[in-house]
Amino acid sequence: MRASRVLGKVRSGEPALGIALHLTDPSVYEMAGLMGFDAIWMDMEHHFYGLETAANLMRASRVGDVDIVCRPGKGEFMRMARMLEAGATGIMYPRCDSADEAREVVKWAKYAPVGKRGFDGSNPDVPYMLTPMAQYVREANEQTFVLIQLEEPHAVAQAEAIAAVPGVDMLMLGPADFSVLTGIPGQFGHASIGDAIGRVAAAARSQGKHWAATCGTPEQAKRYIDLGASLVFHGCDIVFVKNGLEQVRAAMREVGLKLEPPARSGSGRSYLGGTR
Repeated sequence: MRASRVLGKVRSGEPALGIALHLTDPSVYEMAGLMGFDAIWMDMEHHFYGLETAANLMRASRVGDVDIVCRPGKGEFMRMARMLEAGATGIMYPRCDSADEAREVVKWAKYAPVGKRGFDGSNPDVPYMLTPMAQYVREANEQTFVLIQLEEPHAVAQAEAIAAVPGVDMLMLGPADFSVLTGIPGQFGHASIGDAIGRVAAAARSQGKHWAATCGTPEQAKRYIDLGASLVFHGCDIVFVKNGLEQVRAAMREVGLKLEPPARSGSGRSYLGGTR
């Protein structure tokens, strides 16, 4: 079975770097792997493509040997096994509320004796019946990981109990949803978010587990790594495209070329958030 880049690094004490990709062109996944990124965050909680598309994106990612960290929706326990069978290395489980829910995630994501994941053996993760069954089951538990996201205050309060669940490999605060659910949407510098990250980090350390974080700047990434983060995610393809288009638009305005974004129905505001 393919060895995890992320786990190889974090087990040796070296932090790993991931990037989020939302576009569905396999070339982007192939390129990210060839550029040496350790992980790609594949978000199937919020985005619309299915597992067949995801499997082809994962196939492209293997050209560059990059881990796929796939996020299902809350409660999509049976879907997680198919994500792993398609080639995902990590499961990023959102909105975890308790240690009991974390145990359910492990049950579906790990083989016995850690969990109760069902065996198939004919998919890319094995790959394609080319690894003996006993060897594959052992290596799958060793080379895949479960990352639990805590996104509400009551979940953060239970971070240590969740981290203590056997088979949970990493914790991670979900700062965007945490900000929305606590009434401070988008205020990522708010003290409550910093406190929540600190509690998640402390819980992971106390249970001998790793923790991950999203970061908006290289300086923030360094701060989290200095605090002990093992995996940081920075950057997103759709943001890069948006920023690039905004740069073109601004530059062309300087030479007299103006773009008029379409207005939303019934309002004077454009889809891009500006005014006419």
